[in-house]
Amino acid sequence: MASSTVALPTTPPRKLQGKVAMITGGASGIGERTVRLFVEHGARVVVADIQDEAGARVCADVGAGAASYFHCDVTSEDDVAAAVDHAVATFGALDIMFNNAGVSGPACYSVRDSGKADFERVLAVNLVGPFLGTKHAARVMVPARRGGCIIGTSSVAAAVTGASSYAYACAKRALVALTENAAAELGRHGIRVNCVSPAGVATPLTMRYMGLEAEAFEQAMEAISNLKGVGALRADDVAAAVLFLASDDARYISGHNLFVDGGISIANPSFGTSKD
Repeated sequence: MASSTVALPTTPPRKLQGKVAMITGGASGIGERTVRLFVEHGARVVVADIQDEAGARVCADVGAGAASYFHCDVTSEDDVAAAVDHAVATFGALDIMFNNAGVSGPACYSVRDSGKADFERVLAVNLVGPFLGTKHAARVMVPARRGGCIIGTSSVAAAVTGASSYAYACAKRALVALTENAAAELGRHGIRVNCVSPAGVATPLTMRYMGLEAEAFEQAMEAISNLKGVGALRADDVAAAVLFLASDDARYISGHNLFVDGGISIANPSFGTSKD
């Protein structure tokens, strides 16, 4: 009688096993979902944020041995440097830096009405913050000689004009240039630098900006999406894209801006090209 074999269940690969990551803005929204996903895939994570209670709660949820909270204002170089040093001191290394912290600023679409202080605040968090995160991640990654990965959160607003305030659009477009410059410099050290550009996700930040509850926000975003039948973009979708860029699945990808936007950035609905 011929023998038969039974396929045994397999455990999904843990794509970040043994890696150490730091995620700014990791206490809520896209950052929180990425913290949880990274830990599921074996990473140990420093959650860097100014939301102390929320950050501590996320770390408690995923396990004290897997995550450590550190209070960090990304506009302060001292804070960012200390958070990076905390990652190395706590977990022994830094392999992945996800520069995710951001603010939207006032929902103002007129250059005549935009305030200088608001403009500078949005750039300080959304652009200077990632610059500092990239600088200090490189500070410890280069001499460690174990490669590394730096990822930033840009936005579909970097490609689609009129979708956000002047400050937000300028910061997110400049972040793409920061990504490309850093990739060109740090590639010689085996460090990959990329960014993701999501469309609107129903996070506390974006819902406050739009003045909509989650369901209404998702309906509005789904209505303008070029990709139909898959529902609204969720924070988990963006976290999955970040996981891809952080993992060896993207081992040869650097200097890339990965759009997670359902095709919004490539389709003008006024043309009606998708109609039957």
